Amino acid sequence: MKHKHSSALAAFLALVTALAPLHASAQTPGTTPPPPSRGLPSLGDAGLLTPLEERKLGDSIIRELYSDPDYIDDPVIGEYVDGIWQSLLAGARARGELPPELDERYAWEVLLGRDRTINAFALPGGYFGLYLGLVGVVTTRDELASVLAHEMSHITQRHIARMLSQQSRQTPLLMAAMIAGMIAASKNPQAGAAVAVGGQAALIQQQLNYSRDMEREADRIGYGVLEEAGFSPRGFTGMFSKLQNASRLTDNGDWPYLRSHPLTTQRIADMQQRQRSEGLNPATQPPPDLEALLIAARARVLSRPGVDVLRSWAAEPTEAGFAAQPLPRRASVLYAAALAHVQLRDLTRAQALATQLAQVVANDARAARQVRLLQAEMALQLQQPARVLTLLPPGSQPTAKDGKGQAGRPELLLRAEALTQTGQAGEAASMLQPWVSDRPRDAGAWQELAAAYGAQGQMLRSLRAEGEARLAHRELAGAVDRFRAAQDYSRKNPGTTADLIEASIIDTRLRETQAALEQQRKDEAKLR
Repeated sequence: MKHKHSSALAAFLALVTALAPLHASAQTPGTTPPPPSRGLPSLGDAGLLTPLEERKLGDSIIRELYSDPDYIDDPVIGEYVDGIWQSLLAGARARGELPPELDERYAWEVLLGRDRTINAFALPGGYFGLYLGLVGVVTTRDELASVLAHEMSHITQRHIARMLSQQSRQTPLLMAAMIAGMIAASKNPQAGAAVAVGGQAALIQQQLNYSRDMEREADRIGYGVLEEAGFSPRGFTGMFSKLQNASRLTDNGDWPYLRSHPLTTQRIADMQQRQRSEGLNPATQPPPDLEALLIAARARVLSRPGVDVLRSWAAEPTEAGFAAQPLPRRASVLYAAALAHVQLRDLTRAQALATQLAQVVANDARAARQVRLLQAEMALQLQQPARVLTLLPPGSQPTAKDGKGQAGRPELLLRAEALTQTGQAGEAASMLQPWVSDRPRDAGAWQELAAAYGAQGQMLRSLRAEGEARLAHRELAGAVDRFRAAQDYSRKNPGTTADLIEASIIDTRLRETQAALEQQRKDEAKLR
């Protein structure tokens, strides 16, 4: 993500495509939801990009994001986000907002970034970016759901395709390079004003107005999707209030006509009015959500705030008056302190704080599970795999309702690693095989499977799993390398009938990946 593009228009294109700073969601309320066949009026056609072309464009961008140092595959936060995400997808389908063509062709995948910016963005082809900075400020599932519902609506309404159609002279891959290269710049609050000064103010102003229309449409539709999915619309006002408090990050003081998104104050008022029309009191505070608070604490620590900040968080439980704090506050502080001690390599103190936290949240099943996962992580770092298996016994892994979500992924990966370390790699592989069969794009699970096969001396299967892990992250050259290594190993070490079957699968995967890599190189050559 270090590309350099001097064109002001290119910078603006990427800036707006990233749809940053953060948005949240709203929809025109009504006592009876519209039938799927009606939906809401769109702002125009989707332009020149077909859904397949938009997906290919998204795939080109996502390769850059997977290789970015800020990308993080955290099973705990990822599962939490995915649970909300899958509910929203189901809500969009129920309302008829997710056409079958888009449902089938698009990725519908959320990537996490370590950046502390309070931000989320949509990308072509059903990809989404979510910064840990945003996860770290939410206090309820409803607030995070409001952000994701809004971002989803940008994609279901083909907003990116409409915008990119205005730049039809640019090739899709050049657009991808622009977008990937400027996502980092989208964090700069002065970027919008800088573009306006760049000499193309009239054209940029037209694009900004178009983006504001997109935002309002995403608000309307996202609001309905959120309610359909069973979340409270109060999440909108809570999220917008947080954005307003973080105005130094999301509001640079530009005049309204220079903004690509409606003013936060305007959107707060709109959300409050919509809720009042439904008989809801926007001022009503939701009950404490302990699990959300623990996840937010985790996100803050994993966003790499710096050693001094980590030490400050680690010391909070020892401050005077801590025991008198409300339970939600104590739970959040204890989780952040325990994980901060892990980051600071003081695992003994981290374990003690986690034990204290377990007592605080013992009456909340979801929060108690998060503490067990944290304790299991610590046990692995302390070379105590047997303790992991005690904390996470068989059957403790929750199951995704649709059978394809991430529910139970933290337990799966932690147990698999512990089983491999305790000489039970065969059982670890047996757990992981059906998982990756249903979720072939889970790079982390493939990597654990590679380790389990390697521990058993099954090098052919281990090499293939390593290739699949690279392929899951669109690292085609790396996947080809691993598949070739597996192919060479098979030729030098002929084995059983099962090995011959595995070798045949590897040959097929190698040919497919080589063809995809060759096409990727041809496309990139057109840009030179």
